[in-house]
Amino acid sequence: MTLATLSPADTRAAIDAGARLIDIRSPDEHARARIPGAVNLPLDRIGDLQPDGRPIIFHCKSGMRTSASAAKLAAAAHGAPAHILSGGIDAWRGAGQTVITDRTRPLEIMRQVQITAGALVLAGVLLGLLVAPGFFGLSAFVGAGLIFAGVTGWCGMAKLLGIMPWNRRAPA
Repeated sequence: MTLATLSPADTRAAIDAGARLIDIRSPDEHARARIPGAVNLPLDRIGDLQPDGRPIIFHCKSGMRTSASAAKLAAAAHGAPAHILSGGIDAWRGAGQTVITDRTRPLEIMRQVQITAGALVLAGVLLGLLVAPGFFGLSAFVGAGLIFAGVTGWCGMAKLLGIMPWNRRAPA
């Protein structure tokens, strides 16, 4: 099932008329940047949504997660009118709408994983070229870990980064 999309301007009008805005991103993403009044209900917990008869507008970062999960989101709405914010919070910001940003919050875990994995692969390649070929094994290890994470949905690097001191701050 596909849900109708709303532009940022139409979303603003719907919110002003009483619609609920549900942010399906992870809590760390929501803590770093959010639309005022949006309720954070991550996609993996969307079944906890308690409809109250008001229209619901779902959003993510770019609109890709909401579009890919339209059937699941529609089911969670339990018959209430449901829509997707076209382009997500990125389009909302691009349309000049207010976004609350807290740069003191750590980057999202997956962005931290991307940065760390990229740095380790680059270090492995450079060390392999400049120091000793055995360092290419570091890049292979990280690549194997990323494949494992993609296949199983479990990412050891994300778990490790999640317990780092900068990520221990309580969610906003």
